[in-house]
Amino acid sequence: MEPIPLPSYIHYELLLQLLERKTRVALYHNSRQYEQVNQLIITLRKALALQKQLEQSCIHANLPTESCWSLNEINPEANSSSFPDNQLINIDTQINAMDDKLMLMIPGPTPVPEQALLAMAKHPIGHRSGEFSKIMAEVTENLKWLHQTQNDVLILTTSGTGAMEAGMINFLSRGDRVLCGSNGKFGERWAEVAKAYGLEVDVISAEWGTPLDTEKFREKLEADTKKEIRAVIITHSETSTGVLNDLETINRYVKAHGEALIMVDAVTSLGAVNIPIDEWGLDVVASGSQKGYMIPPGLGFVCVSAKAWEAYKTSDLPRYYLDLGPYRKSATKDTTPFTPPVNLFFALQATLRMMKAEGLEQIFARHQRLTKISRAAMKGLNLPLLAPDDAASTAVTAVRPPEVVDAEKVRSVVKKQFDIALAGGQDHLKGKIFRVGHLGFVSDRDILTAISAIEVALRELGYEGFTPGAGMAAATKVLAES
Repeated sequence: MEPIPLPSYIHYELLLQLLERKTRVALYHNSRQYEQVNQLIITLRKALALQKQLEQSCIHANLPTESCWSLNEINPEANSSSFPDNQLINIDTQINAMDDKLMLMIPGPTPVPEQALLAMAKHPIGHRSGEFSKIMAEVTENLKWLHQTQNDVLILTTSGTGAMEAGMINFLSRGDRVLCGSNGKFGERWAEVAKAYGLEVDVISAEWGTPLDTEKFREKLEADTKKEIRAVIITHSETSTGVLNDLETINRYVKAHGEALIMVDAVTSLGAVNIPIDEWGLDVVASGSQKGYMIPPGLGFVCVSAKAWEAYKTSDLPRYYLDLGPYRKSATKDTTPFTPPVNLFFALQATLRMMKAEGLEQIFARHQRLTKISRAAMKGLNLPLLAPDDAASTAVTAVRPPEVVDAEKVRSVVKKQFDIALAGGQDHLKGKIFRVGHLGFVSDRDILTAISAIEVALRELGYEGFTPGAGMAAATKVLAES
């Protein structure tokens, strides 16, 4: 390889500092990149030490310091076998590449604000310490504010699925009859969980992309004169299809029944749409941290009413780690029954403070605005939407492009060219839809950026069914009117 002139000592030192800074970031996100950059830093440290000596020699000899050596002359071991020809180019590439510009436009995990990331970077504290109890007390109080309830809001180390399973198995018994709404992947999941625990499951189905028919619930509940239905299980925001089911109406029919509990999967609706838990009298509401809470996966939340706790006393389904009794008892002492992910509590503390500062009405209005912007833009691009406008989830918009457009290729181009992640379809909708998330820590700027990227991807894929700029024009019109 040709000798490559080294920078002057001061420039070299600045470069090394920049690489060290880059390594710290890479260590957090990409272990392979960390090793690559770290090897370069080791080589540069050796070269830097030699360069100091050579500069001093050149100064004493009255020679220009920038003209009398090359990398190979300083470090003979850095030959073509140990230091490939493209390695120096890679230094520059790794410094300038947009490695940390990933934008999550999926319904979970959702973007995490810097305040939460910095909070998680703190050193852990003991989960049986007074310091942790103070955090637990604050977090619990703010969770009740977010849930609009005075009921217990319990924190589990689990996913949203774990929270929902806990919400079912603590208040039912083997052989109990339950109604389960199913119009997507997650409605199907709760029916499967119920069957796995030996419950008698009556599924009320709707086509994926359409909301549940509330009248079917009314008919079933009114026909149950013997009051055998013990629970109604509903997915509020069906993430797989972008449908928001009419929880308020279904809950009204459950209340008219008098005996059944209502159990709600609010995993992608809690913190994105108004759910006045106490006002509506909801019995069990489950959610997950990687959604509207704006922190990484790992925490599940279960809100439990007094009526549900009465059912807990007679429930006979097997449980141990997901037994909510010990969580309730521990919560009264501002602690947890098992070891919690302490640093996630740091993050939750930070994001709940952010949410309180924004205010519930403003949070709901922002999500509604992002939903309208997203849907208007897709219509402007002549891309059909899966869910109807009057049942649109405020967490995600599902787009079903024409057959001439491969949904997976749209996602691929957007990811590779802009580092923006869109969600795909599930089960029979895989490859047929893509989903744009607008949940949690998402702003107007984010959704406009995603819309622009989708439009570019469509043009690259040869789709000519829209007027260039139509998506952004429709989006900005909604924004201007908001």
